[in-house]
Amino acid sequence: MVNKNSYFYIVLITLVATLGGLLFGYDTAVISGAEGSLQAYFSDGLGLSSLVHGITVSSALIGCIIGGFISGYFATNFGRKYSLIIAAVLFLISALGSAFPEFLFFTQGEPSYALLITFNIYRIIGGIGVGLASAISPMYIGEMAPPKIRGTLVSLNQFAIIFGMLVVYFVNWGIASGQTLEWLNDIGWRYMFLSEAIPAILFLVLLFTVPETPRYLVSKNQDEKAMTVLSRIYEKTMAKATMFEIKASFNENNKSKAKLFTFGKKIVVVGILLSVFQQFVGINVALYYAPRIFESMGAARDASMFQTIIMGLVNVVFTLIAIFTVDKFGRKPLLIIGSVGMTIGMFGVAAMAFSNKIGIATLIFIIIYTASFMMSWGPVVWVLISEIFPNRVRAQAVAIAVAAQWAANYFISSTYPAMMEVSGGLTYSFYGIMSLLSALFIWKFVPETKGRSLEELEKILVNSQKKDEDVA
Repeated sequence: MVNKNSYFYIVLITLVATLGGLLFGYDTAVISGAEGSLQAYFSDGLGLSSLVHGITVSSALIGCIIGGFISGYFATNFGRKYSLIIAAVLFLISALGSAFPEFLFFTQGEPSYALLITFNIYRIIGGIGVGLASAISPMYIGEMAPPKIRGTLVSLNQFAIIFGMLVVYFVNWGIASGQTLEWLNDIGWRYMFLSEAIPAILFLVLLFTVPETPRYLVSKNQDEKAMTVLSRIYEKTMAKATMFEIKASFNENNKSKAKLFTFGKKIVVVGILLSVFQQFVGINVALYYAPRIFESMGAARDASMFQTIIMGLVNVVFTLIAIFTVDKFGRKPLLIIGSVGMTIGMFGVAAMAFSNKIGIATLIFIIIYTASFMMSWGPVVWVLISEIFPNRVRAQAVAIAVAAQWAANYFISSTYPAMMEVSGGLTYSFYGIMSLLSALFIWKFVPETKGRSLEELEKILVNSQKKDEDVA
């Protein structure tokens, strides 16, 4: 049983860790307000193609893939806490460097090819921070949280991601409001990137106040420190029982540094497919398409930033639904319900695209789709990724799953324009099919993890692997 006086402590620790999620959302969305000014400052100023501008806008994704891939090494060798500290430092460097890429080596106001490369390097550095935080923040929360509220607490990380996006939409809108285009293209975009330094500094400072996770401490034979942390979370008897379970998963016959497929390939593949489906259902392109819908309904272009705020609010509301239901209804029901909603929404958008009718009906289908995603696949996938992998391979497996997620994100985002040139209806039908397949995948292959300790889940996994081997 959790010590009643410890709930506040657990929530505080979780809120600190979710600042990594907030910066994840902030860093990936800040480009939305600065994109036009970057084109004017760099691409137009240097006479570069739209392809170069597209690479500049999406360069952070390259860092995200790198950060996700190396997160396992950092989490295993430096710990969850200090890996997040490294991510916070990278966020801060990126914020300052992206705002003032001329620092030390270039003259402000004089764009050049070398300056453009430098700017992209700073964005990639921020992307590495995003990749690290996207893997390690939910891992940290999952290893600290009691089983009965683990889903809720890990889901808070997704809420922080969406909230970070919403905050930066407000910040960008506030910076741009009432300013001339010339000022935005010269100075305003710098303030947008610089604003990220505030949450980055807060994240960095607060991380020094939280403990390392007991699972990592046990893996490094620091049992006394692990017991101290567990005693802050559980009552004495439960703390000892939890400690016994953790130590059993790191016993002498199974050293902490296990190979990735120690528990079989199936669970790793399930983790990868969870990540891939989360992107292949088309969430990012759906969000990109929303502003066009507003414009087609008569909204002025000048109001586009405000309209992204509206969509951000919808995302926040439906993410809250997941937070309050994931530990009551379970992971599988939410994901299957969300998949059904996304299937209806995407096939509805596809039907409108085939009939060349864009209006209220299309907007309703997009809201059905995004709301279904935000109450299910958005937060719950992060919960499952933090839960399903055994202690001794968690860092490695989460790294692979998160790297796959960012790679899938990049693939879907980059192929969207070409697919739309072929057929908008077929493009959205593809995302609808992926949504339907995601429901079948969850029903057939993903275990329910609600209310079980990480060590209990590990035992279930081991037994499942033995059954598979017996059948084979």
